[in-house]
Amino acid sequence: MSYVPPPPGGYQEYIPNHLVWAILSTLFCCLPLGIVSIVYASQVDGKRGAGDIAGAREASDKAKFWAMLSAGLALIPILLYLIFVVALGVVGGLGGLN
Repeated sequence: MSYVPPPPGGYQEYIPNHLVWAILSTLFCCLPLGIVSIVYASQVDGKRGAGDIAGAREASDKAKFWAMLSAGLALIPILLYLIFVVALGVVGGLGGLN
């Protein structure tokens, strides 16, 4: 059996960078907010590698927040469109549009 020494600097906990979520929200949801999310997501690994665990957690949380905000804001036009289509169906079903 061979002994594998621990990595230099001791144990480093895993901090998710949310980069995939940031890229997907940029491509499919809201471009400006997604870019902000990508910027914060790209800072996570560098800060964790430099030993700034608190900064890495903060950047991770901000990346997640901006990605979720981007995805949430993309849902608003979709919901408004669905409400519009349902309203047109109701008015058309009542014979209001001849």
